[in-house]
Amino acid sequence: MSIEYQNIITIEPGKRSGKPCIRGMRITVYDVLSYLASGMTVQEILDEFEYLTEQDIRACLSYAADRERHLLVAV
Repeated sequence: MSIEYQNIITIEPGKRSGKPCIRGMRITVYDVLSYLASGMTVQEILDEFEYLTEQDIRACLSYAADRERHLLVAV
Protein backbone atom coordinates (compact mmCIF):
# COMPACT_ATOMS: atom_id res chain seq x y z
CA MET A 1 0.00 0.00 0.00
CA SER A 2 1.48 3.30 -1.06
CA ILE A 3 1.25 6.54 0.85
CA GLU A 4 -0.15 9.81 -0.44
CA TYR A 5 2.98 11.52 -1.72
CA GLN A 6 1.26 14.52 -3.33
CA ASN A 7 1.69 16.72 -0.24
CA ILE A 8 5.31 15.68 0.25
CA ILE A 9 6.80 15.59 -3.25
CA THR A 10 6.92 19.06 -4.82
CA ILE A 11 7.96 20.28 -8.24
CA GLU A 12 9.07 23.89 -8.67
CA PRO A 13 10.44 25.03 -12.05
CA GLY A 14 13.25 27.12 -10.50
CA LYS A 15 14.40 24.55 -7.96
CA ARG A 16 16.75 21.71 -8.96
CA SER A 17 15.75 22.22 -12.61
CA GLY A 18 12.16 21.28 -11.89
CA LYS A 19 12.99 17.82 -10.56
CA PRO A 20 10.65 16.37 -7.91
CA CYS A 21 11.89 17.40 -4.46
CA ILE A 22 10.90 16.62 -0.90
CA ARG A 23 8.73 19.25 0.82
CA GLY A 24 10.14 22.11 -1.24
CA MET A 25 13.69 21.40 -0.08
CA ARG A 26 16.60 20.93 -2.43
CA ILE A 27 16.87 17.16 -1.95
CA THR A 28 15.30 15.30 -4.87
CA VAL A 29 13.44 12.04 -5.14
CA TYR A 30 16.33 10.89 -7.32
CA ASP A 31 18.82 11.66 -4.53
CA VAL A 32 16.93 9.53 -2.03
CA LEU A 33 16.40 6.66 -4.49
CA SER A 34 20.11 6.75 -5.38
CA TYR A 35 21.08 6.50 -1.72
CA LEU A 36 18.78 3.52 -1.27
CA ALA A 37 20.06 1.88 -4.47
CA SER A 38 23.66 2.31 -3.32
CA GLY A 39 22.88 0.29 -0.21
CA MET A 40 22.17 2.96 2.40
CA THR A 41 19.48 1.95 4.84
CA VAL A 42 16.53 4.17 5.65
CA GLN A 43 18.06 4.77 9.08
CA GLU A 44 21.41 5.77 7.57
CA ILE A 45 19.66 8.31 5.32
CA LEU A 46 17.70 9.68 8.28
CA ASP A 47 20.91 9.95 10.30
CA GLU A 48 22.72 11.74 7.46
CA PHE A 49 19.86 14.11 6.62
CA GLU A 50 18.24 15.03 9.93
CA TYR A 51 15.53 17.11 8.24
CA LEU A 52 14.12 14.07 6.42
CA THR A 53 11.51 11.76 7.88
CA GLU A 54 10.71 8.14 7.22
CA GLN A 55 7.48 9.35 5.61
CA ASP A 56 9.56 11.46 3.18
CA ILE A 57 11.51 8.37 2.11
CA ARG A 58 8.34 6.33 1.72
CA ALA A 59 6.86 9.17 -0.35
CA CYS A 60 9.85 8.94 -2.70
CA LEU A 61 9.29 5.22 -3.13
CA SER A 62 5.58 5.73 -3.66
CA TYR A 63 6.22 8.47 -6.22
CA ALA A 64 8.65 6.23 -8.12
CA ALA A 65 6.23 3.30 -8.04
CA ASP A 66 3.42 5.49 -9.34
CA ARG A 67 5.58 6.79 -12.19
CA GLU A 68 6.59 3.24 -13.08
CA ARG A 69 2.96 2.16 -13.10
CA HIS A 70 2.12 4.94 -15.57
CA LEU A 71 5.16 4.40 -17.78
CA LEU A 72 4.29 3.71 -21.40
CA VAL A 73 6.79 1.53 -23.20
CA ALA A 74 6.96 1.87 -26.98
CA VAL A 75 7.87 -1.34 -28.76
